[in-house]
Amino acid sequence: MNEQIRAREVRLVGPDGEQVGIVPLERALQLATDVDLDLVEVAPMARPPVCRLMDFGKYKYESALKAREARRNQQQTVIKEMKLRPKIDPHDYETKKGHVVRFLKAGDKVKVTIMFRGREQSRPELGYRLLRRLESEISELGYVEAAPKQDGRNMIMVLAPHRATKAAATAARAGSPRERETGAAEAPPAAGPTPGPAGPAGTTGE
Repeated sequence: MNEQIRAREVRLVGPDGEQVGIVPLERALQLATDVDLDLVEVAPMARPPVCRLMDFGKYKYESALKAREARRNQQQTVIKEMKLRPKIDPHDYETKKGHVVRFLKAGDKVKVTIMFRGREQSRPELGYRLLRRLESEISELGYVEAAPKQDGRNMIMVLAPHRATKAAATAARAGSPRERETGAAEAPPAAGPTPGPAGPAGTTGE
């Protein structure tokens, strides 16, 4: 950047992306000074190297914001996995469905895998029916993002939370314990019975 550039001449790009052409380094540095911008080498391996006029401080700030937003979006996109057998026991099914419901309520996607073994592989409709049953039973919380498909010995379906479900999960995570404690401290005390006027020997009147 600026005086750190060692090339004798550069291919200069203006602040709006316009091509200025090949100019001596001294000329490029003077143009950067005239418009109060930095001369930044963006393609050092080119011959001659490509340099651009830009506000480097602003560029770094905006790049950091984009990277932070990308990390936040990546953290929010969590995929859980739940594995089932095509002839699963009813009790086990309800237990695993409960996990799927919990994952969706937390705002996470769920990859549901039906595992076929032996002769079960010749009955893919069993897995398909099980996945469709699960889809209908969690429809209030989520929807099918990726329809059931065969993948070797497995059948896979991906469920995603509805927008309202994910928003509720985000709001629940945003409420800190400190805020909840403060709200509880500020809550008015419960109304109790009002004592009557004091009677003789400190007894209450009726």
